[in-house]
Amino acid sequence: MATNEQVLAALSRIAGPDGRPLTDSGALSGLNIHDGKVYVTLNVAPEQAKTSEAMRKMAQDAVARLPGVTAAFVALTAERAPQPAAPAGAPAQGTGLDKVKKIIAVASGKGGVGKSTTAANLAVALAALGEKVGLLDADVFGPSVPLLFGLTGKPSFTGDGKSIAPFEKFGVKLMSIGFLVPDGQAVVWRGPLVMTAIKQLLRDVAWGELDILVVDMPPGTGDVQLTLAQSASLAGAVVVSTPQDLALIDARRAVAMFNQVKTPVLGLFENMSYFICPHCGGRSDIFAHGGAQAEAEKNGLRFLGASPLDMAIRETSDSGAPVAATAPDSAPAQPYFALAQAVREELTKAGRRAPAITIG
Repeated sequence: MATNEQVLAALSRIAGPDGRPLTDSGALSGLNIHDGKVYVTLNVAPEQAKTSEAMRKMAQDAVARLPGVTAAFVALTAERAPQPAAPAGAPAQGTGLDKVKKIIAVASGKGGVGKSTTAANLAVALAALGEKVGLLDADVFGPSVPLLFGLTGKPSFTGDGKSIAPFEKFGVKLMSIGFLVPDGQAVVWRGPLVMTAIKQLLRDVAWGELDILVVDMPPGTGDVQLTLAQSASLAGAVVVSTPQDLALIDARRAVAMFNQVKTPVLGLFENMSYFICPHCGGRSDIFAHGGAQAEAEKNGLRFLGASPLDMAIRETSDSGAPVAATAPDSAPAQPYFALAQAVREELTKAGRRAPAITIG
C-alpha cells in the first residue's frame, strides 16, 4: 500500500498553478489513503480553475501509477461565488454524465424519515416503467445502497481503466461510497474530502446512457448538501418527510435550500404515513397523518403520495430486495410506482432536462 510520503513525492514532481512543485504551491488541501485508494483535494484560486484541469489529471495519473494504489481520486476545487447553471439541455462535457439526460435528488431535511428506502424504490419503479435509471448514494456518512440492494464487494474499472463500472441490479445502475469503504468502518472526513468523493462518484463512474439519475442526498441542509445541489445542476428534487410537525420543520428547510439554488422542487412525499395492523386490520396514524400533503398545498407544490409504515417495506429493504422490485403488484409497492409516475409527469411538464454538471 502506498504511503503518504510516496504520494507526496509523486505530487512534488507535478508543477503547481504557480510553477512550483505542487506540494510547495499551497494547492494541496487534502490527502487520505485507505485500503489502497488515494483521495487528494487540490484547491486553487478562482481565476486558475479553468487552466488547472491538466494539473489535476497529471496528479491523478501520477498517484495512480504508484505501487499498491488500486484507485486514485483527485478533485479540483476553487473558492468562488456560485456560478449560474448551464442552459437547460446542455450536454455534460468530459464527465461520466455526458449521456445522462436528467438528474434528480431525493432529499430530506433530517435523517430517519425513510429517504434512502424511498430513493431505492423510486429508482426501481422508474426502471420498471421503462426508464434507463441510475442511483447514486451520495450519503457518504451513512451509505444505504449496498444493504438496500444486497450487494457486496468492490466495484471494478472499465476496460480503459479510467472510469468506475457501476453495479447493476433490478434494472438500476448503482454506485455508493459504501462499495469503497469496508463495512462497519466509520467515514471520518471533513467537508472538502466528502465533496471530493461525491464529485468523483459523479464524474468518474461510467453511467452510460441514462434517462434519469436519482441521487440519494445526505440528510440535512448544510454545506455538503448545498454544494452537491449546486454541483449536480439538478433537474428537480423530491423532498421526503414523515407526517409529524418535527419532521416537517426540516422538510421546509430542504425546500428552502432547493429554492435558493434554483432547483425545481417536484413535490413532497410522505413516508410512514399510517400503519395497518396485520392482525386486526385497524389503521393507526402513528406519526399523525397528512402533514406533508398540507405542507405541499401551502407552498404550491405537488403532493407526490404517501407510503405506509409497513413490515413488508422494512423486510424487503433489509434483505436487499426493494419491495418495488420483488413485489411490484403488492399494496406496499404501489405508492412508489405512483411516485415514479408523478416524477415523470413533473419532469415532462416543463420539458426539464439536467444542465451540464460543473465539477469545481
